[in-house]
Amino acid sequence: MKVWYTKRLNREARIAAGARFADGKVVSLGRLREFLGCVVHSGERVCVEGDNQKQADVLARALANLDPLQVHDLHMIQSGVILPEHLDVFDKGIARRLDYSYSGPQSARIARMLQNGKIELGAIHTYLELYARYFIDLTPQVAMIAAVSADRYGNLYTGPNTEGTPTIVEATSCSGGLVIAQVGEVVDRVPRVDIPGDQVHFVVDVRKPFYVEPLFTRDPAAITETQILMAMLVIKGLYMPYGIRRLNHGIGFNTAAIELLLPTFGKKLGLKGKVCTHWALNPHPTLIPAIEAGWVEQIHCFGSEVGMNDYIAARSDVYFTGADGSLRSNRALCQVAGLYACDLFIGSTLQIDLAGHSSTVTTTRIAGFGGAPNMGSDPRGRRHASQAWLMAGAEADPDSPPALRRGRKLVVQIGETFGDKNAPLFVERLDAIALAEKLSLDIAPIMIYGDDVTHIVTEQGIANLLLCRSNEEREQAIRGVAGYTEIGRRRNATMFHMLRQRGVIRTPEDLGIDPLAADRRWLAARSIKELTLASGGLYRAPSKFRNW
Repeated sequence: MKVWYTKRLNREARIAAGARFADGKVVSLGRLREFLGCVVHSGERVCVEGDNQKQADVLARALANLDPLQVHDLHMIQSGVILPEHLDVFDKGIARRLDYSYSGPQSARIARMLQNGKIELGAIHTYLELYARYFIDLTPQVAMIAAVSADRYGNLYTGPNTEGTPTIVEATSCSGGLVIAQVGEVVDRVPRVDIPGDQVHFVVDVRKPFYVEPLFTRDPAAITETQILMAMLVIKGLYMPYGIRRLNHGIGFNTAAIELLLPTFGKKLGLKGKVCTHWALNPHPTLIPAIEAGWVEQIHCFGSEVGMNDYIAARSDVYFTGADGSLRSNRALCQVAGLYACDLFIGSTLQIDLAGHSSTVTTTRIAGFGGAPNMGSDPRGRRHASQAWLMAGAEADPDSPPALRRGRKLVVQIGETFGDKNAPLFVERLDAIALAEKLSLDIAPIMIYGDDVTHIVTEQGIANLLLCRSNEEREQAIRGVAGYTEIGRRRNATMFHMLRQRGVIRTPEDLGIDPLAADRRWLAARSIKELTLASGGLYRAPSKFRNW
């Protein structure tokens, strides 16, 4: 007779084995290595919580210190490969296969390990894609997560950095898997129950906060005049004509410049209340001046940001907060909001080819995608209309009957024509293709496909790819904003002038913007200290950004 509850029986056996090292649900920190050796089995799918910022760092370190003769060939399925320990498990033979989304700090090392055969790659996913597979074919058998505190029953308080924890826990716990949480302290009563105790099987009191990376802090002092010029182009050339109210900004100095120009340049254009009112966005400190000036009505966050907790709690009309007053973030739901509820995504990349495909992968660095392909794609399942969505759809397909015409989400790639170490942004062939060939990947790791990209912005101007009517026009539009790169120097002068007359290419001159006027006086705050002052002292910048 078939047994239909083998997963449950397996978990009960794990719990019984792990209970030898625990007082109720609370595992002794001194016996963590022995505990993991009993409850983690070779060949299993394991998720060690590694988000953009929040890391189950103590559990990651303990897993990397297991005996590879006892535990080996694990299949790691985690959104962020951030800490050295996340890759140490592969060097030591504890893990073999990897499915992930983002590897910013470890991008160079992960490239070397893939090329040397130390890691068997499943796929590089978008966040939503990986979360979805947690519920289909990559369900974790063991999940190691991080929280601020827990009570003795396993109820968890995740604090402002909830991020992907509820998604990971539900997928694991509701399918017979084991959930282990590292917490900063065990308390009698948690401030807010973010994860119920019946989904958490063991708690490790590590007696310190989990590691959080201040990933979204950009010092205004480092913003250049070229980035200010591009911010002016975006605000006047995109946000104003399309009436962009709902949007997502990627991480970087280009988008930080836009945020800091809203209360100054945006005000001069009379755009307050007309653009940039509703956001899917991490709590960027550079948005503080715009919030204080009354531009922003609401923000839903993927995660939090170091130093922003007091400011967020004091601005609960803007941010989503829990009963305890702290931010309630949710990476999976905010990704969905950015995909379906926003009219525009704008972000940066490392390379763009002549079809508009973009990638952050080079031959020496594999940073992954994170959420950019979710934010930076046209969701064909969308059915509600907005001014920006309808206007973009009409530009892309003017001949279709309006009632049957698909709208379009604006997907904008912004960057200087020459980047770090004078590397050109525009290339004939993406490094991602060469990497795919070298590693025999089924598909090249493209971040955003060209048919999703609607606009490209450089210091040379804006290329509106929606208005292109042939592949040749598209190529020449891209060349037209590629400046003095090899790609830009090979543009067709006749077509450039024709595309400019049609508004496919719009230069700063076409938009009435003087490049010489793009200086730092436009920034609503010119330093981290000025951001702190703008917040009324509520923003407490990380120490590495403080110079006063």
